[in-house]
Formats: sequence, C-alpha cells, structure tokens
Amino acid sequence: MTASSLNSREKRAAVSLASVFAFRMLGLFMLMPVLAIYGQQLEGFSPLWIGFAIGAYGLTQAVLQIPMGWLSDKIGRKKVIIGGLCVFALGSVIAATAESVQMVTLGRALQGMGAIASALLALASDLSRDEQRPKVMAVIGMCIGMSFAVAMLLGPIVAASWGVAGVFWLTAGLAILGIFIVLFLVPNAVSKAPKGDTLATLDDIKQLIKHPQLARLDFGVMLLHLTLTTVFVALPGQLIKDGLIADHHWYLYIPVLFLAFFLMAPMMIVAIRKEKEKQAFIGSIALLVLSMLAMSLWVDSVIGIGICMLVYFIAFNFLEATMPALVSRIAPANQKGSAMGVFSSTQFFGAFLGGLLGGYVAQVLSAQAVFAAAALVGLIWLILAWNMQVPPRSKIISLMTELSSEQQAQALASRLVALPGVIEATVVCDENRSYLKINDKEFDLDQARKVAGLI
Repeated sequence: MTASSLNSREKRAAVSLASVFAFRMLGLFMLMPVLAIYGQQLEGFSPLWIGFAIGAYGLTQAVLQIPMGWLSDKIGRKKVIIGGLCVFALGSVIAATAESVQMVTLGRALQGMGAIASALLALASDLSRDEQRPKVMAVIGMCIGMSFAVAMLLGPIVAASWGVAGVFWLTAGLAILGIFIVLFLVPNAVSKAPKGDTLATLDDIKQLIKHPQLARLDFGVMLLHLTLTTVFVALPGQLIKDGLIADHHWYLYIPVLFLAFFLMAPMMIVAIRKEKEKQAFIGSIALLVLSMLAMSLWVDSVIGIGICMLVYFIAFNFLEATMPALVSRIAPANQKGSAMGVFSSTQFFGAFLGGLLGGYVAQVLSAQAVFAAAALVGLIWLILAWNMQVPPRSKIISLMTELSSEQQAQALASRLVALPGVIEATVVCDENRSYLKINDKEFDLDQARKVAGLI
C-alpha cells in the first residue's frame, strides 16, 4: 500500500461515514419539493408556516453544530453521532404523526437538533492520515451532493403514495439505518485528529468573524442556501398551477439536476486550469441572479421554469463545490476546523432564513415575488463578493511535533516556512502539532518531516 492511496481502514471509514451523511441529508432534502404541496392538508396551513417548517431544521443546526463538535471531543464522536441520529429519528416520528403544521415544524426543529455534521467530519479526520484526509472528505462531499439529486426523485414519489407522513417515516428509517452503520461498519478511532483540523474554538471564531475574505464566504453561503429554501417554498405550488401534477415533478427535477452537474463540471475544470476562479465565481452568482429574475418573469411556463432552474443549479453546484475549498485555502493553517465550523453554521442559518423569507413573501404577495426576492438576495451577494480575493491553490497538512517551549516552536515554524512549497507554518506547542499550508506541487513531505525531527 503506497502513501498516496487510501488504506482499507480509510476506505471503510469514507464509505460508511459518507453513507450516514447521505442518509441523513436525504431525509432533510426529500421534504423540500413536497411540503408546500402536501402540507396544505395540515391544520393551520399557511405559506409562512410552510416556509418556517422547511427552514426550522436550519436554525437548530446552526445553533448546535459547533457545540456538538465540542461535545464529541469530550465524550466521544460515536456517542454524539448516535445520540444525534436518535434525536433526528424522534423529530421525524413527531413530524410523521403530526396533524398540524406547527407540530411538523417542531419535528423539523428536533431533526435539526441532531446536529452531527461536525462530529462526523471530526471522526472522518480521526480515521484518516493527514495526507489522505482530503480524499476522505471528497468522498463524503460527493455523497452529500448525490443525496440531493436522489431526494428530488424520491420525495415526490413517496409523497404521492403516502403523503408527507410517508416522507418523514422513511426519514426516521434512514436515521435508524445510520445508527446501525455507525455501530457496526464505521471503524473505531484509536486517536484524534488535531483540533485545528476538525473543531472550532471560541478564540478562533472571534478572529475568523473579523477576517474580511472568510466573512464574505460565510455570508455568501448563507445567502446561497437562503435562495435555495426560498425557491422551494413557492416552486412546487407554481408547477402545479402551470399544469405539472405533483407526482410528476421529478420529471423536471432529475433531468435539470443531472444536466446541471454535467454542465458545471467542465466550467470548474476550465476555471481551475485557466486560473479564472474568481471570474467563474462572480459569473456564477450573476447566473444565479439572472435565473431567478427570469423565472419571476417566466413563471407561467413549465419549460421556462425548467430552463431557469437548470441555469440556477449550474451556478448553485459550482458555488457549493467551490466555497468550502476557498474557506480551506484562506483559513489560517491551524484554524481550518474553526473556519469550517463557522461556515457550516452560517450555511444552515441561511436555510432557516430562506424558509422565513419565502413563506412570508408567498403569503403576502405571490410565487412570482418569491423568485424576484431570491434574485434580489443574489444581487446583494454579487455586490459584496465583487472585491473578493482568491488565494493560490493550497492544502493544509499537520505533523506531530514534540517541543518544550514557545521559543523552540517559533524556531521550528521559521525553518518549516522556509521549505519549498510551504505557504504558511504554525507550530502549536499545546497540541504537539505543526500546521502547514502548502503548494503540493512544490512541497516535499519527507523533507518537512525531517525538519520536524520525525525522520
């Protein structure tokens, strides 16, 4: 087994943890294309309450994401993950048996309280070597993306046969399946990855909020997911008005999502190879704005909505794939965990705000106004992102180091940052770790290990 390949333990960890992630996200995503339609049968129905129900999980996720990561560091990753899946399943059962939209909203909020994303990612880090960690995270990221497409297919089909309750019962079943995967398939971690790679700290969070480039990305991902949930408050009902019956909505969603993915991929490749990442990023936000503006004007045509959604999801997929990588590249070498924690929390908070915005505008005005509001949100983001800076492509790795004083740590950091390919070096005495931000085309891992006294 070469150092450049995942070993059997890392492959098992990547596949099993990605499955847990995918099953959980599948349950959350399946509701988006159906609740606005089938939720009309619930007591107390109103567009505002539907928006609140769609976005409620985002609020509790945003609040609890970082604390659950801290808790996993104290009592163990698997305990927190299993506990979170139990809470998620409980919320699903409450929503499945609910007769009012208010109880559905409570169930969704409980689902969000099972905020296990940070603990799952921390466990994935614990179970992978430094140099292989990006590959494990990539597998997890791909499965999350695939779960969205599958949810757009399954949600309308399940709801057509068993209603919203059927979607929630399936969600509860997937959560229970996730528990069994964690218990019997996910390997046990014998060590913890460095905190700088996985977990947020209060001191880091305070610094990162003030970081202008990271703040742009955090605010941007909040607005991105705000537009997504805003759109799905009004989109399903509008499709029915335009003549596409509810159990045929997947006829539109699936071709749009898969075509958007295949059109986005070459766009990303060209942006990276030609070093035009900023232009592609700004252009994607502009596409998002134009797609929502066009949909607000083309709202009475299923074909028109389909074309607009295709453009929207090309932009959405590019931004969703690009932004975490930019956060990792911009974040200080020893604060990646904190940076990603803040990023994830603002992402979920955006889902909550989007539900509220979409529900309020749909209730007071119309579906057309909902799409126009999403376009306005995108325009605000475009203005804020215009002066963003895209740093050189880099990776972050960490090395074990055993030092007895801050003076030794500073001396080692100076030697490490002088190595070819090292962009930034931070040595943390308390953790016995050196964090390096590197250009992997120029970086020699063995040379760094030699300087750190590991060879």
